[in-house]
This record gives sequence, structure tokens and C-alpha cells, in this order.
Amino acid sequence: MLELVRALDLTDVTFFGQDWGGLIGLRVVTAEPDRFARVVVSNTAMPSASGLQGWIGYPLFKFAVWREGAMTLDELRSNLTFPRWVAYSYHVEDLPIGDLMGFMGGSESLRTAYEAPFPDQRYKAAAQIMPYLVPSQLRENETAWGVFENWDKPFLVAFTDSDPITRGGERVFLARVPDPRNVTIRGAAHFVQEDAGPELAALMVDFMQGRELPDEIEVRVADDR
Repeated sequence: MLELVRALDLTDVTFFGQDWGGLIGLRVVTAEPDRFARVVVSNTAMPSASGLQGWIGYPLFKFAVWREGAMTLDELRSNLTFPRWVAYSYHVEDLPIGDLMGFMGGSESLRTAYEAPFPDQRYKAAAQIMPYLVPSQLRENETAWGVFENWDKPFLVAFTDSDPITRGGERVFLARVPDPRNVTIRGAAHFVQEDAGPELAALMVDFMQGRELPDEIEVRVADDR
């Protein structure tokens, strides 16, 4: 992604990152901060640690995943934690993409679209292993946080209130980024682009144009989510 940004010679960019878009893209921003005019994050993270925790955090996480072992989707539903999510994705023979998207709040009407890129399990290697890699670069991410801790450009935190995966994750951004703007999107789950697409787009346009922003936005989500 960094090579792409450089090849396109992007400048004055507004970055938006959600889920893996933030996990990957925030590191791109910190590598080339002068190319980015402002940042928007929603339902994402950049896990980090320094010192001893930075060295042993990932091995301990892998151990926690190993202890969880294989489980069914119903067992995961009954007690959702991130290590259990990773253990399920890692061990399941054929990752049920549509079921997982629905579990995280995805629209049932879009199940076919979720599943289309993965016609069988041969196409799912990345989807299965990527959760396992989330805390794999704690020390590198801590260094990257140094860029955001000195950020002097607009930064918008726009998390939803009903995400079972990243709920509460906005607190890290609010604590570490100087003078961020915080807007809560109420009524939306993990997939904010689907649950609150028009509202999110309007919010970002207002943010880019320097308009006053509300403290929260209320959205109505279709019943088939």
C-alpha cells in the first residue's frame, strides 16, 4: 500500500480507515505523513506496546490462541473475545465468510457479495490468517504512534456504538492524538460503510470542509443486518 501511495504521488489526501483499512493504512500515513491532510478512523485500531511488553506481547497472544484451540461458530458466539475469534478463524477447515460477516453485523441481503470472492476454501488463506497477525508488530506500531502523538492536522474519530469487535477502541485515539474530533455513530455495527454510508460520507465532507460537527449521529439500519 505504501508503494501504491508513492507510485500515485498522492498529496493532500484525506485518509479513512476502518477495520483492516486502519490496521494497514495508519502505518502508511505515519510513513508518509506529509502526503495526508487529515485522518478519519472508524472501528479500527493500531495495537502497540513498548519495552518488555513489546517483545513478549505477540508470543503471549499466540499462546492464548493456542490454549483456546478449535471451536464451533456457536461456541464463539457464546463467548466472543479476540483470541477466541482468532482461534476459530485459524483452526476452522472452511471459514464460513457469510456467517462471520453476519455475526459482525453484516447485512443478510449482502451475503452473496461477501462470499463471492471466496468460491471455496482455497481462496480463504488470507482471511483465515490475517486476524492472527493483528498484534504481530507491536513495537513497530508503537513507533508509528509517535507520529500521531505529534499530529497537528485534523483528526476525526468516528466509531459506532454497536460494534462487537472494536467497541471502546476509540479511547486510544482520543487519548494519544492531540485535539481529535470525536463523533459517535449510533445505531450502526461493525460495517459502518454499509450501516451508515450516506451519514458517514456527509460527515466526512463536513470534516474536510472544516464545518462544525455534531457529537453524535443517529442512523436507522435495515432489519436484515
